[in-house]
Amino acid sequence: MIRLFVDDALTLGARVVPRPEQARYLTTVMRLKLGDEALLFNGRDGEWCAAISDVGKRGCALTCIALARPQAAGPDLELIIALIKRPRLETVVEKAAELGVRRVVLAQARRSNADRARPERLAAIATEAAEQTGRLDVPEIVEPQKLEKIIAAFPADRRLLFCDEAGEASDILAALGHAPAGAWSILIGPEGGFAPEEREALRSLANVSPVTLGPRILRADTAAIAALSLWQAALGDWKDADPVASNRHRG
Repeated sequence: MIRLFVDDALTLGARVVPRPEQARYLTTVMRLKLGDEALLFNGRDGEWCAAISDVGKRGCALTCIALARPQAAGPDLELIIALIKRPRLETVVEKAAELGVRRVVLAQARRSNADRARPERLAAIATEAAEQTGRLDVPEIVEPQKLEKIIAAFPADRRLLFCDEAGEASDILAALGHAPAGAWSILIGPEGGFAPEEREALRSLANVSPVTLGPRILRADTAAIAALSLWQAALGDWKDADPVASNRHRG
């Protein structure tokens, strides 16, 4: 069934007017008519089955008729990604949403080979991925900020998985095998690697786990996907997933 992320409050009988592009998708692309149903979610009120209750030249409206799933929170997993070239960054955001990341923080590292990003575009990509994957929320996209500022303000109650390919580090599987669950951030650097000052500041954190992702040098987008996948398998919600739902892959 079609799923849409909306800003409206969702409750029994609530009337929801989708954005114009969403309305066109429902009525023109998918050809839904009065009485046809779709799933709506807003990250707060769970997932609702809603029926199209009004169709006009300027759009359509839906009415919530039944709660499909109550709201549930995924793991507190954050991805901190240094700015990289736009196509690869967009891929990272899409896959992070699919892999259950709660928040994507954009970082300006000293060796970043890109100096700007379009958070609104990345937010749209994250929203579409959330709609397609069945999650009940959309990852937050945090505006770019300097990596040194992120390091200085890193919370003491979070663990940081620092993917460091330039120095001595533990194998990621070994590190995660002995790690506690809870709130985690995963840090992926730029294609040019971390500057020595950045590495020193990161390794000075009390709650950091420097790790390596194997014998090959990975591009930033590949490293992000690999690290997120391994974290989810070791400490995330993959172990508790519905086996039937987990096997429903999209082509």
